[in-house]
Amino acid sequence: MRKQNTGIGQVTINFLKKLMEFRISNFEFRNNEEVEVVLYLEEDVDFELPEGFSKKVFLPVYKRDDLIRKIWWEKFSLPRKVKKDKCDVLLSLYQSTTSIQPHKDFKHIMVVHDIIPKFFPEYLNNWRKKLYQWLTERAIKKADKIIAVSHRSEKDLIAHLGIDAKKITVSYIDVDEIYKKEVSEKESQRVLKKYNLKAGYIYSGGGLEVRKNTENVLRAYKILFEAYGHASWLPKVVVSGKMMPQLAPLVTDVEATVKGLGLEKEVSLLDFVPQEDLPALYKNASVFVYPSLYEGFGLPVLEAMSQGTPVITSKTSSLPEVGSDSVVYCDPKSVDDLAMVLKNVLMNNHLLSSLSMKGKERATHFSWDKFTEKMINIIIDLKK
Repeated sequence: MRKQNTGIGQVTINFLKKLMEFRISNFEFRNNEEVEVVLYLEEDVDFELPEGFSKKVFLPVYKRDDLIRKIWWEKFSLPRKVKKDKCDVLLSLYQSTTSIQPHKDFKHIMVVHDIIPKFFPEYLNNWRKKLYQWLTERAIKKADKIIAVSHRSEKDLIAHLGIDAKKITVSYIDVDEIYKKEVSEKESQRVLKKYNLKAGYIYSGGGLEVRKNTENVLRAYKILFEAYGHASWLPKVVVSGKMMPQLAPLVTDVEATVKGLGLEKEVSLLDFVPQEDLPALYKNASVFVYPSLYEGFGLPVLEAMSQGTPVITSKTSSLPEVGSDSVVYCDPKSVDDLAMVLKNVLMNNHLLSSLSMKGKERATHFSWDKFTEKMINIIIDLKK
């Protein structure tokens, strides 16, 4: 487990916290045996482990932080450790190259968040990435059980990797606990002051990968700004996300886009925002706009809803599963449609209020308790 600030990293951390809270050692798989949980890690984590939990941190001989090391650790180092420790079940919390020769006393469960490179082959822009994806797809197919984080991901696995539907179980993930807490006025003021913002802005966040479609948010705003200028209902735009123009065309060069559209005075670019500031950033937005072209789940939408922020998102991939009837949808490929939807939402105070309430209620349907309980039950069923 690495990169705790990513979506997958947050899922991993929250699942492990809940697992420890549940004290899985009290569950019995068979023959009244107590369960021991071992965390296999590339980098150490600051967890106080309860009884029945231990961790093993190790790296391959090759220690350069790149895809070669990642493959080496997942495909060779980890399976060796698992085999040596005589594990009964290996739970991989993200799709990876890890595959272990199946035998009757061992089961491998893999959580699959998405298969994005199948839809955006431009991500595979060198031989290392192509190799990693090929090995990952092979490993997914070999897993004894697959946990998909949405029905969309389940369908994609069946359609594009030929996975037997009987091997897949869908279990929705949840957001980090920080998004479930009420943001105080003091905290709001701290964050607004830190980034020199006024409450009521249009917020676009969740990363600047091209598939996140931030460019169309800015182009849609340009249409509205040209038509309505500084109308009272049209606030400024705030965009967060680590700016890495050197990675174009995989990452949107937002600075160049804003400059090209002549929106320098209307758009605030915040670069990377630490997680502790994000709840207040959502909370103080008039609307969160997330017209992503593809998501395996779409955590930013659930983060915004958890804070009662009205959401506009895409009517594609898994996003309607997350938002249900609590958000407003747009065609992410149509700048005109996005502009029209944004205008309709911003001009309708009753709709904004309704979306805020419905989104917050919808967010309560997602739970780490449910996710973790389902995981435990799957493990128990596999070991019967």
